[in-house]
Amino acid sequence: MMQKDKSPSPSGTVERVLAILEVLAHQPEGIALGGLADELALPRSACHRLLADLARCGYVRQLREQGDYVLTTKMPALGLNFLGGAGIVDIAQPIIDRLAEVSGELVRLALVDGDSLIFVAKAQGARTGLRYDPDMGIDVRLSCSAGGHAWLMTLGEERATELVARQGFGQPAQFGPKAPTTFKALMKTLDEDRKRGFSMIVESYAPGMTAMAAPVTRRHQGTIAVITIAGPLLRLSPQRMQDLGRPLLQAAHELALAGASSPLFTLRRAS
Repeated sequence: MMQKDKSPSPSGTVERVLAILEVLAHQPEGIALGGLADELALPRSACHRLLADLARCGYVRQLREQGDYVLTTKMPALGLNFLGGAGIVDIAQPIIDRLAEVSGELVRLALVDGDSLIFVAKAQGARTGLRYDPDMGIDVRLSCSAGGHAWLMTLGEERATELVARQGFGQPAQFGPKAPTTFKALMKTLDEDRKRGFSMIVESYAPGMTAMAAPVTRRHQGTIAVITIAGPLLRLSPQRMQDLGRPLLQAAHELALAGASSPLFTLRRAS
Protein backbone atom coordinates (compact mmCIF):
# COMPACT_ATOMS: atom_id res chain seq x y z
CA MET A 1 0.00 0.00 0.00
CA MET A 2 1.31 3.45 -0.85
CA GLN A 3 2.57 5.42 2.12
CA LYS A 4 1.73 9.10 2.28
CA ASP A 5 4.28 11.86 2.74
CA LYS A 6 4.34 13.36 6.19
CA SER A 7 2.45 16.64 6.20
CA PRO A 8 1.62 19.28 8.82
CA SER A 9 -1.14 18.49 11.25
CA PRO A 10 -4.55 19.49 9.84
CA SER A 11 -5.85 22.57 11.65
CA GLY A 12 -9.54 23.30 11.00
CA THR A 13 -12.32 20.89 11.93
CA VAL A 14 -13.22 20.14 8.31
CA GLU A 15 -9.57 19.49 7.44
CA ARG A 16 -9.26 17.15 10.40
CA VAL A 17 -12.40 15.21 9.51
CA LEU A 18 -11.28 14.79 5.91
CA ALA A 19 -7.80 13.74 7.01
CA ILE A 20 -9.32 11.07 9.27
CA LEU A 21 -11.47 9.75 6.43
CA GLU A 22 -8.48 9.61 4.09
CA VAL A 23 -6.42 7.61 6.58
CA LEU A 24 -9.28 5.21 7.29
CA ALA A 25 -9.78 4.71 3.54
CA HIS A 26 -6.24 3.29 3.42
CA GLN A 27 -6.81 1.10 6.50
CA PRO A 28 -9.68 -1.28 5.64
CA GLU A 29 -8.63 -3.56 8.50
CA GLY A 30 -9.01 -0.69 10.95
CA ILE A 31 -6.69 1.50 12.99
CA ALA A 32 -6.51 2.24 16.71
CA LEU A 33 -7.27 5.69 18.08
CA GLY A 34 -3.66 6.17 19.16
CA GLY A 35 -2.26 5.19 15.78
CA LEU A 36 -4.67 7.46 13.94
CA ALA A 37 -3.96 10.41 16.22
CA ASP A 38 -0.21 9.89 15.91
CA GLU A 39 -0.33 9.65 12.11
CA LEU A 40 -2.23 12.92 11.86
CA ALA A 41 -0.35 14.60 14.73
CA LEU A 42 -3.64 15.29 16.50
CA PRO A 43 -4.39 15.27 20.24
CA ARG A 44 -6.06 11.99 21.10
CA SER A 45 -8.97 13.77 22.77
CA ALA A 46 -9.70 15.80 19.63
CA CYS A 47 -9.33 12.77 17.39
CA HIS A 48 -11.70 10.79 19.62
CA ARG A 49 -14.34 13.54 19.48
CA LEU A 50 -14.22 13.66 15.69
CA LEU A 51 -14.43 9.89 15.42
CA ALA A 52 -17.44 9.91 17.73
CA ASP A 53 -19.15 12.49 15.50
CA LEU A 54 -18.36 10.43 12.39
CA ALA A 55 -19.70 7.31 14.07
CA ARG A 56 -22.88 9.13 15.08
CA CYS A 57 -23.38 10.15 11.44
CA GLY A 58 -22.81 6.59 10.24
CA TYR A 59 -19.46 7.00 8.48
CA VAL A 60 -17.24 5.24 11.03
CA ARG A 61 -17.66 2.37 13.46
CA GLN A 62 -15.54 0.53 16.00
CA LEU A 63 -14.84 -3.13 15.37
CA ARG A 64 -15.42 -3.80 19.06
CA GLU A 65 -15.57 -1.82 22.30
CA GLN A 66 -12.29 0.07 22.69
CA GLY A 67 -11.27 -1.46 19.34
CA ASP A 68 -10.00 -0.17 16.03
CA TYR A 69 -11.94 2.28 13.90
CA VAL A 70 -13.03 1.52 10.33
CA LEU A 71 -15.09 3.20 7.66
CA THR A 72 -18.62 1.95 7.14
CA THR A 73 -19.97 1.41 3.64
CA LYS A 74 -21.74 4.78 3.71
CA MET A 75 -18.80 6.69 2.23
CA PRO A 76 -18.14 4.20 -0.61
CA ALA A 77 -21.87 4.15 -1.31
CA LEU A 78 -21.86 7.92 -1.75
CA GLY A 79 -19.01 7.66 -4.23
CA LEU A 80 -20.71 4.87 -6.18
CA ASN A 81 -23.98 6.79 -6.27
CA PHE A 82 -22.13 9.85 -7.55
CA LEU A 83 -20.31 7.92 -10.28
CA GLY A 84 -23.45 6.02 -11.21
CA GLY A 85 -25.53 9.17 -11.43
CA ALA A 86 -22.92 10.80 -13.64
CA GLY A 87 -23.07 7.83 -16.00
CA ILE A 88 -19.37 7.07 -15.80
CA VAL A 89 -19.84 3.35 -15.17
CA ASP A 90 -22.31 2.85 -17.99
CA ILE A 91 -20.10 4.79 -20.39
CA ALA A 92 -16.65 3.52 -19.51
CA GLN A 93 -17.10 -0.02 -18.22
CA PRO A 94 -17.79 -1.77 -21.55
CA ILE A 95 -14.71 -0.13 -23.09
CA ILE A 96 -12.56 -1.01 -20.08
CA ASP A 97 -13.88 -4.58 -20.08
CA ARG A 98 -12.96 -5.08 -23.76
CA LEU A 99 -9.44 -3.78 -23.26
CA ALA A 100 -8.99 -6.01 -20.19
CA GLU A 101 -10.04 -9.02 -22.27
CA VAL A 102 -7.65 -8.12 -25.09
CA SER A 103 -4.71 -7.40 -22.80
CA GLY A 104 -5.31 -10.05 -20.16
CA GLU A 105 -4.26 -7.51 -17.53
CA LEU A 106 -5.69 -4.94 -15.14
CA VAL A 107 -7.24 -1.97 -16.93
CA ARG A 108 -8.22 1.16 -15.04
CA LEU A 109 -9.71 4.55 -15.78
CA ALA A 110 -8.53 7.61 -13.86
CA LEU A 111 -10.22 11.01 -14.05
CA VAL A 112 -8.40 14.32 -14.02
CA ASP A 113 -9.96 16.10 -11.04
CA GLY A 114 -8.45 19.54 -10.55
CA ASP A 115 -4.76 18.94 -9.86
CA SER A 116 -5.22 15.25 -9.14
CA LEU A 117 -5.66 12.01 -11.01
CA ILE A 118 -8.10 9.58 -9.37
CA PHE A 119 -8.87 5.97 -10.36
CA VAL A 120 -12.64 5.47 -10.62
CA ALA A 121 -13.22 2.28 -12.63
CA LYS A 122 -11.40 -0.96 -13.46
CA ALA A 123 -11.59 -4.37 -15.07
CA GLN A 124 -9.33 -7.33 -14.32
CA GLY A 125 -8.27 -9.26 -17.40
CA ALA A 126 -5.91 -11.69 -15.68
CA ARG A 127 -7.60 -15.03 -15.09
CA THR A 128 -4.68 -16.98 -13.62
CA GLY A 129 -1.35 -16.23 -11.99
CA LEU A 130 -0.43 -12.95 -10.37
CA ARG A 131 -3.21 -10.36 -10.46
CA TYR A 132 -2.04 -6.81 -10.00
CA ASP A 133 -4.80 -4.82 -8.32
CA PRO A 134 -3.75 -1.77 -6.25
CA ASP A 135 -6.20 0.32 -4.28
CA MET A 136 -8.81 2.34 -6.12
CA GLY A 137 -9.63 5.93 -5.30
CA ILE A 138 -6.04 6.91 -4.56
CA ASP A 139 -4.46 10.18 -5.59
CA VAL A 140 -2.12 8.81 -8.25
CA ARG A 141 1.60 9.55 -7.83
CA LEU A 142 2.23 11.47 -11.04
CA SER A 143 6.01 11.20 -11.20
CA CYS A 144 6.27 7.41 -11.27
CA SER A 145 2.98 6.08 -12.67
CA ALA A 146 1.99 5.36 -16.25
CA GLY A 147 -1.28 7.23 -15.72
CA GLY A 148 0.55 10.24 -14.33
CA HIS A 149 2.95 10.28 -17.27
CA ALA A 150 0.09 9.98 -19.75
CA TRP A 151 -1.47 13.12 -18.30
CA LEU A 152 1.76 15.05 -17.84
CA MET A 153 2.89 14.40 -21.41
CA THR A 154 -0.11 16.37 -22.69
CA LEU A 155 0.83 19.43 -20.61
CA GLY A 156 3.48 22.07 -21.05
CA GLU A 157 6.71 21.65 -19.10
CA GLU A 158 5.83 24.46 -16.69
CA ARG A 159 2.42 23.02 -15.79
CA ALA A 160 3.76 19.46 -15.54
CA THR A 161 6.57 20.62 -13.28
CA GLU A 162 4.11 22.54 -11.11
CA LEU A 163 1.90 19.49 -10.58
CA VAL A 164 4.78 17.18 -9.71
CA ALA A 165 6.42 19.75 -7.45
CA ARG A 166 3.16 20.19 -5.55
CA GLN A 167 2.76 16.45 -5.02
CA GLY A 168 6.45 15.60 -4.67
CA PHE A 169 8.45 12.64 -5.90
CA GLY A 170 7.82 10.82 -2.64
CA GLN A 171 10.11 8.61 -0.58
CA PRO A 172 11.98 5.58 -2.03
CA ALA A 173 9.41 3.21 -0.52
CA GLN A 174 6.71 4.92 -2.58
CA PHE A 175 8.04 4.06 -6.05
CA GLY A 176 9.95 1.41 -7.96
CA PRO A 177 13.71 1.18 -8.57
CA LYS A 178 13.55 2.69 -12.06
CA ALA A 179 11.30 5.67 -11.32
CA PRO A 180 12.50 9.14 -12.33
CA THR A 181 13.46 11.10 -9.24
CA THR A 182 14.52 14.39 -10.85
CA PHE A 183 12.66 16.79 -13.13
CA LYS A 184 15.30 16.32 -15.83
CA ALA A 185 14.80 12.55 -15.87
CA LEU A 186 11.02 12.94 -15.80
CA MET A 187 10.97 15.38 -18.71
CA LYS A 188 13.14 13.01 -20.78
CA THR A 189 10.67 10.20 -20.11
CA LEU A 190 7.72 12.41 -21.07
CA ASP A 191 9.42 13.34 -24.35
CA GLU A 192 9.73 9.64 -25.18
CA ASP A 193 6.07 9.10 -24.27
CA ARG A 194 4.93 11.91 -26.58
CA LYS A 195 6.78 10.40 -29.54
CA ARG A 196 5.15 7.04 -28.85
CA GLY A 197 1.68 8.43 -28.18
CA PHE A 198 1.29 6.61 -24.87
CA SER A 199 3.32 6.17 -21.71
CA MET A 200 5.23 3.04 -20.68
CA ILE A 201 6.89 2.35 -17.34
CA VAL A 202 9.00 -0.61 -16.23
CA GLU A 203 9.48 -1.05 -12.47
CA SER A 204 8.79 2.63 -11.96
CA TYR A 205 5.63 2.44 -9.84
CA ALA A 206 6.59 -0.78 -8.06
CA PRO A 207 9.29 -3.47 -8.31
CA GLY A 208 8.50 -6.19 -10.84
CA MET A 209 5.52 -4.30 -12.27
CA THR A 210 4.96 -2.56 -15.61
CA ALA A 211 2.22 -0.35 -16.95
CA MET A 212 1.17 1.74 -19.92
CA ALA A 213 -1.39 4.50 -20.30
CA ALA A 214 -2.99 6.76 -22.86
CA PRO A 215 -4.64 10.14 -22.32
CA VAL A 216 -8.35 10.60 -22.99
CA THR A 217 -8.40 13.99 -24.67
CA ARG A 218 -11.28 16.08 -25.94
CA ARG A 219 -11.05 19.17 -28.11
CA HIS A 220 -11.29 22.44 -26.16
CA GLN A 221 -10.93 20.52 -22.87
CA GLY A 222 -7.53 18.87 -23.02
CA THR A 223 -6.91 15.65 -21.11
CA ILE A 224 -9.94 14.66 -19.05
CA ALA A 225 -8.87 11.13 -18.07
CA VAL A 226 -6.31 8.41 -18.67
CA ILE A 227 -6.75 4.71 -19.31
CA THR A 228 -4.08 2.33 -18.08
CA ILE A 229 -2.98 -1.28 -18.45
CA ALA A 230 -0.86 -2.70 -15.63
CA GLY A 231 0.60 -6.09 -14.79
CA PRO A 232 3.68 -8.06 -13.81
CA LEU A 233 6.84 -7.60 -15.88
CA LEU A 234 6.96 -11.33 -16.59
CA ARG A 235 3.73 -11.03 -18.61
CA LEU A 236 3.50 -7.37 -19.56
CA SER A 237 6.95 -6.99 -21.12
CA PRO A 238 8.05 -3.87 -23.05
CA GLN A 239 7.39 -5.70 -26.31
CA ARG A 240 3.94 -6.76 -25.13
CA MET A 241 3.18 -3.15 -24.23
CA GLN A 242 4.24 -2.03 -27.69
CA ASP A 243 1.87 -4.61 -29.18
CA LEU A 244 -0.97 -3.31 -27.00
CA GLY A 245 -0.39 0.31 -28.02
CA ARG A 246 -3.00 0.32 -30.77
CA PRO A 247 -5.89 -1.19 -28.73
CA LEU A 248 -5.00 1.12 -25.82
CA LEU A 249 -5.14 4.22 -28.03
CA GLN A 250 -8.37 2.99 -29.61
CA ALA A 251 -9.96 2.60 -26.18
CA ALA A 252 -8.86 6.13 -25.24
CA HIS A 253 -10.41 7.45 -28.45
CA GLU A 254 -13.70 5.65 -27.73
CA LEU A 255 -13.78 7.05 -24.21
CA ALA A 256 -13.23 10.56 -25.53
CA LEU A 257 -16.16 10.21 -27.91
CA ALA A 258 -18.45 8.59 -25.35
CA GLY A 259 -17.49 11.00 -22.60
CA ALA A 260 -19.51 13.84 -24.07
CA SER A 261 -22.62 12.44 -22.38
CA SER A 262 -21.18 12.45 -18.85
CA PRO A 263 -20.76 15.61 -16.75
CA LEU A 264 -17.78 13.98 -15.02
CA PHE A 265 -15.86 14.15 -18.28
CA THR A 266 -16.72 17.78 -18.85
CA LEU A 267 -16.48 19.45 -15.45
CA ARG A 268 -13.56 17.87 -13.59
CA ARG A 269 -10.64 19.45 -15.36
CA ALA A 270 -8.81 22.24 -13.59
CA SER A 271 -9.11 25.72 -15.06
